[in-house]
Amino acid sequence: MTRPHLYLVRMILFLSAVAVAGFMLYLSFRDAFMANPALNGLIVGVLLIGILYNFMQVGRLYPEVTWIENFRDSISDSGARARHAQSARPKLLAPMSTMVGDRDRFTLSTVAMRTLLDGIASRLDESRDTSRYTIGLLIFLGLLGTFWGLLGTVSSISDVIGTLSVNGGDSGAIFSDLKRGLQAPMEGMGTAFSSSLFGLAGSLILGFLDLQANQAQNRFFNDLEEWLSTVTRLSSGAIGSDGEQSVPAYVQALLEQTAESLENLQRTLARGEESRITVDGHLLQVGDKLETLTDHMRTQQALMRSLAETQVELKPILAQLAAAGGGAASGIDDASRMHLRNLDVYVTRLADDLKAGREDSTQQIRSEIKLVARLIAAATSDDRTP
Repeated sequence: MTRPHLYLVRMILFLSAVAVAGFMLYLSFRDAFMANPALNGLIVGVLLIGILYNFMQVGRLYPEVTWIENFRDSISDSGARARHAQSARPKLLAPMSTMVGDRDRFTLSTVAMRTLLDGIASRLDESRDTSRYTIGLLIFLGLLGTFWGLLGTVSSISDVIGTLSVNGGDSGAIFSDLKRGLQAPMEGMGTAFSSSLFGLAGSLILGFLDLQANQAQNRFFNDLEEWLSTVTRLSSGAIGSDGEQSVPAYVQALLEQTAESLENLQRTLARGEESRITVDGHLLQVGDKLETLTDHMRTQQALMRSLAETQVELKPILAQLAAAGGGAASGIDDASRMHLRNLDVYVTRLADDLKAGREDSTQQIRSEIKLVARLIAAATSDDRTP
């Protein structure tokens, strides 16, 4: 979505140019304003209200654009979905916010998209009516001042003509009376032209600001329409719901429900495929662990074989030692007894360690087999789920 920065910059630059021109013509504008301060002040007040309203019309698009961006991110990101749930509800897009709710996927039919866009377009048109009314109000106030001043001028001129008398009078006094009598018509002309000046100038300023605000709203509407077109589900054309033949409401509702069920089934199948991929990964890991355990068992078998061979080799030596020490007089010394005792202890400990390692390996293999059975059962239940 495009944010309306460009249009705000244009409006600010235009108002800056108008302010510079007004500062350069300050004395002339001051004299024109003082011709009728009440009416001209009303025109300037309406102008300021119209300027503020047009800026508000552009500024109100920022929360709407932010909401749309957060909603688009929340469709694919769970963290963004939490932030979107905490964000404020939009005003211009309130119908859309109500329609989508907390759905993790967002699709529209062509009828729903058209209804949604029509509602947003009507809201935008309603907001433009006030700006157009302020432009017309400025023109009306300018014309009102013009006719008011002209009426005052005509009335003053008629009074001057009615009171003017040249019978036996001094020409200087007559000219002074005429001069004083023409001051009122001049004031009326000043009111007429000054109000027209301020009214038309104000309508020109508001016209440009209204143009920029309308362009910003149209750009927002076009971007929204382009995005909604990407999430709109088109009909297959078998039933002419948009053509000359109208589809009954229940048939359309049935089609919508069927399409929703197909989407749910597609998501379920996708989750089942992901579960199968996960099970395959676990099976590969279990295979690697079984291979490691097999290598470990082979190593233990080799150690046991080596221990057995060592015992076989020690048996003749022990027999010779027993034969050599047949009598009590020629018994084995203490060092030999200690060595034999240590050898017996080491052999017994090695046999116990081999037995414990074999039991541990057997327990690990049983645990891995149970894990594989559970994973296969879970994958089977996911596949059977509709």
